[in-house]
Amino acid sequence: MEILYLLVPLSVVLVLAIIGLFYWALQSGQFDSIDREGERILRND
Repeated sequence: MEILYLLVPLSVVLVLAIIGLFYWALQSGQFDSIDREGERILRND
C-alpha cells in the first residue's frame, strides 16, 4: 500500500511531462506540414 505514495505522484509527473512535450511540439511547428511531408516521400525530386 505504501508504494502508492510513490507511484501516484510519479505517474502525475509523467503525464504532465508528456503533456508539456506535446505542447512544446505544437508550439514549435512539428505538426504543421504533415500532409506535405507524406507527399514529398512519393515525389522523385
